[in-house]
Amino acid sequence: MSRAKTHIIIKRIVDAAMTVLLLFLMAYQVTGEVLHEWIGMSMTVLVIIHQILNRKWYGTLFRGKYHAYRVLAAAVSILLLCCFAMTAFCGMSMSGYAVPFLYGMAPVSFARRMHLSLSHWAFVLMGLHLGLHIPAMAAGLNLKDKTKTVLACVFLCAGGAGFWLFLKNGMPDYLFFRVPFAFLDYEKAGWLVFFENLLMLSFWAFIGTRAALILRNAAGKEFIK
Repeated sequence: MSRAKTHIIIKRIVDAAMTVLLLFLMAYQVTGEVLHEWIGMSMTVLVIIHQILNRKWYGTLFRGKYHAYRVLAAAVSILLLCCFAMTAFCGMSMSGYAVPFLYGMAPVSFARRMHLSLSHWAFVLMGLHLGLHIPAMAAGLNLKDKTKTVLACVFLCAGGAGFWLFLKNGMPDYLFFRVPFAFLDYEKAGWLVFFENLLMLSFWAFIGTRAALILRNAAGKEFIK
C-alpha cells in the first residue's frame, strides 16, 4: 500500500473516531461528568492529530482561485476548529477530573455558558463539514443511480426527523445563549439519546451535502482548478 493511501485511510479513521466521540460528548446524560471530561480530552487529542494530518491544506489557503464551494468549505473548517478550541479551553477551565489543575483558567460562569453554546455550534459545523465532503466521497464509490436515489431518500427522511428533533430539544436556545444550562432528559434510554443525536447531525450533514452539490455544479470546470 502506498504512503498516500495509508495517509488517507488514517485520516478517514480519525474522522470517523471524531464523529463517534462527538455523539458521545453530546450525550452527557448518558456518559456522566467524569467520562464526559475524558472523552472531551480524547476529542481534543484527535482534533490536534487531525490538524497535523491536514497540515498541507493550510499551506494552500492563500493559493489558487476561490469559488463559492471553496469559500464555504474553508469557512466551515476554520470556524469548526475555533469552536473545538474554545470548547476544549472552556471545558478544561471547569474540569474536576481529567485536568483539575487547569480549573479556573477562565471564570467558571463564563466558561460554562461558552462551553454550552460553542459545543452546540461545533455539533452544527461538524455536520456541515461532513456533508460538504460526502459528494466527493460518494463519487469514488461508483454507486448505481437507483442506489443513489434510495440513499438520498433515506438521507432526506433522516435529516427531516433530525431538524424536528433539533427544534424540539431546544438546540437554538443553546446556540444563541438563551439559556445558561442544558435541560437534559436523564430518564431517556441511552440508545435513543445517541440515535436522536445522530439524526440531528444527519440534518446538518444533509444541508452541507446539498450546498456542496449546488456550489460544485455552479463552479463547473473551475471546481477542479
